[in-house]
Amino acid sequence: MVDITPPQNLDAEKSLLGAMLLDKTVIEKVVDIVCGEDFYDEHHGLICDVIRELYNEHRPVDIVTVTDVLENKGKLDEVGGASKLAALTTSSVSSANAVEYAEIVANKATLRRLMTAANSIGELALARDAKLDEILDKAEQSLFSVSRRHQRASFIPVKEALSEAFERIDSLHENRGQLRGVPTGFKDLDNRLAGLQKADLIIVAARPSMGKTSLVLNIALNAARDGHYKIGMFSLEMSKDQVVDRLLAMQSGIDAWKLRTGNLGKGDFDYLSEAMGKLSEAPIYIDDTALINVMEIRTRARRLKAEKGLDLLIIDHIQLMEGSTGRSSDNRVQEMSEISRSLKALAKELEIPVIAVSQLSRQVEQRPKKVPQLSDLRESGSIEQDADVVMFIYREDYYNPQTERKNIADILISKHRNGPVGQVELYFDSQRMLFRNLERKREAAGPVVSKEEVAA
Repeated sequence: MVDITPPQNLDAEKSLLGAMLLDKTVIEKVVDIVCGEDFYDEHHGLICDVIRELYNEHRPVDIVTVTDVLENKGKLDEVGGASKLAALTTSSVSSANAVEYAEIVANKATLRRLMTAANSIGELALARDAKLDEILDKAEQSLFSVSRRHQRASFIPVKEALSEAFERIDSLHENRGQLRGVPTGFKDLDNRLAGLQKADLIIVAARPSMGKTSLVLNIALNAARDGHYKIGMFSLEMSKDQVVDRLLAMQSGIDAWKLRTGNLGKGDFDYLSEAMGKLSEAPIYIDDTALINVMEIRTRARRLKAEKGLDLLIIDHIQLMEGSTGRSSDNRVQEMSEISRSLKALAKELEIPVIAVSQLSRQVEQRPKKVPQLSDLRESGSIEQDADVVMFIYREDYYNPQTERKNIADILISKHRNGPVGQVELYFDSQRMLFRNLERKREAAGPVVSKEEVAA
């Protein structure tokens, strides 16, 4: 077997280190490009780490200080002694060239990581008991990890951002009256939110039996059926069969319990057949894997967007997710913080809205007035911090059957990072798991229910 030398450029490594030892401005320019792990020569990497350590502590960086730190760590002889450091400075280059050499070092490191990932993928493929789907997921995770590490954000001039902003505002002006984001299908809600916006993390939260899953499924159905938006859904709580049953109940108007028990009349099959025909054309993709972790969700969502396209991602629900390790953590609050941050990052990366369904803590039930608050979000205050929009569902008739507001669900927009907060009323048909618009004006879009029908 022929030994293959991994990608590397030792001359670039030496020249870069020499420049860093002689000119602090070089460190400022390359500190976000390379770190010790990026150097092929581990001695070079050790020197780089010491330089970065001194720089981060706001201490002078030169041959004397680096030598002193290495000697204190017992590593000076390992890197070749003070003479080795002195020799590096003879390879110094201009700061402009140093940035170029830093890019070379970083790129060679990325190529080596790709080789390592490829070898790991090869070992997975040779494992006898490994399942194909698991191999594909781990392979994508390995490659994504390399790709994400290679990508570096940078500052852009405000002039460039202003140009993009003008084009966006001008487009909105030319198409005023149209929504900026993915429509929910509920007129009052869309008026409040201007649709579901790209890169937003949207939390839909409520106590059990309030209709959380029904609402997000209604939004998915409205967007996919009426606007042909491509919807991805991770259903951690319900099986794909249960999700499809709910969608059929919504689309057909047949009682959900009839569908579940098969107790259908002759006419129901006609409605069911028509509903199936319409649903079959709706681009909704369901993944009902249980106990999925945030890394797997990211990998599968990226794959779905690449293969089918993706305009909206729904996760039901966030408390059933695991952190990136895929193992339950003793510190659930910390794990939920990681999950919410990762979902927000995913929304930004894919440039789509992400809806995450969330449970509420039991403290809601202990108050005389059961209207939920932001502090009720279960297990982590970071959910509130990371979310761009937080919507609660509250139904008065659930707690007070004698109320005159039967079948009315209040959608409480308690956080809206880029717009107004407030309350929206929707009609909730519990038999069909269906939310609908309440009629307010003749031009109201979508299925509507009048106040008189609600009271009937």
